[in-house]
Amino acid sequence: MNITAEPVTNNGLAKTRIPNRLINEKSPYLLQHAFNPVNWYPWGEEAFAKAKAENKPIFLSIGYSTCHWCHVMAHECFEDEEVASLLNESFIPVKVDKEERPDVDTVYMTVCQVATGHGGWPLTILMTPDQKPFYAATYIPKESRNGIIGLMDLLSQVAIQWDDNQEDLVLSGNQLAMILKEHFEDKSSTGELSKDLISLAVTQFQQNFDHDYGGFGNEPKFPSPHNLMFLLRYACLEKDEQALFMVENTLKHMYRGGIFDHIGYGFSRYSTDAKWLVPHFEKMLYDNALLATTYLEAYQYTKNPMYRMVAEQVLKYLCREMMSPEGGFYCAQDADSEGVEGKYYVFTPDEINKVLEAKDASFFCDYFGITKEGNFEGASIPNLIKAPEIKSSNERLIHCCEKIYQFRQDCNNLHKDDKILTSWNALTIVAFARAAKVLQNEEYLDIARNAVEFINRTLTKDKVDLYVRYRDGSADYPGLLDDYAFYSMALIEMYDSTFEPGYLRQALDLTEKMLDKFWDDKGSGFFLNAKDAEQLIYRPKEVYDGAIPSGNSVAGYVLQRLSHITGCTRIREYADKQLSFLAGQVKDYPAGHSFSLMAFIAAIYPAKEIVCVAREDTGETGVSQNTDAKINITELKNYLASNFQPNTIVILKTQKNEDELEKIAPFTKDYTMVKDKVTYYICENRSCQAPVNELNTK
Repeated sequence: MNITAEPVTNNGLAKTRIPNRLINEKSPYLLQHAFNPVNWYPWGEEAFAKAKAENKPIFLSIGYSTCHWCHVMAHECFEDEEVASLLNESFIPVKVDKEERPDVDTVYMTVCQVATGHGGWPLTILMTPDQKPFYAATYIPKESRNGIIGLMDLLSQVAIQWDDNQEDLVLSGNQLAMILKEHFEDKSSTGELSKDLISLAVTQFQQNFDHDYGGFGNEPKFPSPHNLMFLLRYACLEKDEQALFMVENTLKHMYRGGIFDHIGYGFSRYSTDAKWLVPHFEKMLYDNALLATTYLEAYQYTKNPMYRMVAEQVLKYLCREMMSPEGGFYCAQDADSEGVEGKYYVFTPDEINKVLEAKDASFFCDYFGITKEGNFEGASIPNLIKAPEIKSSNERLIHCCEKIYQFRQDCNNLHKDDKILTSWNALTIVAFARAAKVLQNEEYLDIARNAVEFINRTLTKDKVDLYVRYRDGSADYPGLLDDYAFYSMALIEMYDSTFEPGYLRQALDLTEKMLDKFWDDKGSGFFLNAKDAEQLIYRPKEVYDGAIPSGNSVAGYVLQRLSHITGCTRIREYADKQLSFLAGQVKDYPAGHSFSLMAFIAAIYPAKEIVCVAREDTGETGVSQNTDAKINITELKNYLASNFQPNTIVILKTQKNEDELEKIAPFTKDYTMVKDKVTYYICENRSCQAPVNELNTK
């Protein structure tokens, strides 16, 4: 262990803090706990061997660096000498960053949900030396209060029980582990794909929809953008006005509320109230990536300029605050500033008056609802809930926001979790690639390319093996299902925006690796962790689409898309198996599996395939950055930008790429130009039309 003391001052007295084993980790969350008096171990064999050698139970604590209640428990408990003494004496304390070990988190979060009926972070698990859990909870205060056991009492009681009734605790852990193993590893029931599942999901969304402020269910309200993506596809394909209303009402009210940062842009994690006014202030990369994509799709379908504006503001936030100099994107920004939740984001009229001239200050406060009374702990969260219809920002407003943005940057510091995750970066690549296509903006495409190159350079081994996380020059932890599925989806999106077959080839290679590493050969579906990875008490198989779509649902979507693009029988067979597996898993509550439903839509509704055949160097620059590849496809680019057609596959064949493309999609071999002009081969619902030289854009 690298013993580097850190001098601190306590009431004027010098004191030296000695680091624990976490000081050698890369995770910002683990490093936050590196100077706790608790003798933390990172997850690994050293901790388990120590627990077995000393016959002590393991105290497992799981969280992440921008989690508010993780901070609270850390301050109350893990920085406390009394708690540390109990933990160090009778337990082996282990810390895990859920974002770099989602496999460990998934296993023990499921334990908590099964045992207590709820989950969340910080996650607290007590378990045997061989990792079998016998107690689960989330946040625990130091002292018992209001019927909630405190950590001091819990640890004392468990320590006594471990000495006196260890066999009972071990038996309890073994039984729970076996129940979970049997349930999750045998999760292979299949079902029939049908529109009934899709219709039932829409009905369930309608029943939970808030007609006043959008969103679904009661507070706290989560954006859950994949729910809106599904409903938008349904609205488009079924011409369903009610589904479209649910999407638009939610998108408009989320933007109006305080969950959107009107000063620096970007969305917070969730809203604590129905109006989307008071957020939990942390900002996550995945939320903003998925929401940018959702607003882009809504703009493409409705042509409402407000959706374009919001998407561009979110992308600006990601570039300005979350993009690393190397091209990847960081994880998250904290809710707390100087130990106070939301301090960075709220204002008083006096603060605004100090920054802006009187007329601008009055305009700004009136526009964003900043009052003396405030709407959050004596201050105001800027919002547009009572504002008139919003269409676009004006120059005066932009100028004021820039000055206020700089003011708060100078006054407060936000902790940023600067690790870079493959799966979340993949979602961000999708957003920028989609923006490049819909808005026909090459700058967005450059950003997406750089992120792909970053993953290929730093998070990929031997071209196809992925890692979970990169930070401080080090890529660690073998990739999980989400990494392979999400990145394959991102590469397909890159092809859609560039028509460069290399992206498709890499997506296919990753998909083959995904099938090899994660597919359940005895049943169906994909496990979260690879067959050759560290084996936990069971292999989880996640299907539920929570804050982020599940790896299984995205894998189903990827397989379905690739089967259409390539015409490959093997991929088609796996796509059918995966969708059948998903249908069996989601039938009880399809609304909780909206990304799976998007894969179902791709399979059930009529698909449209467009193959464009063009010659090189006809004088107009196409989508490729290669100056040698100039193709006259302006009509195709405009068509793709202006039409939201979720079940359309587009392939571009040129003299330059035909050899590579025909290996990926052999059916394109016989497609040639007609009349020596750009030619379109269009097939829809398994029926092909005669080739044409102009694209019908109606």
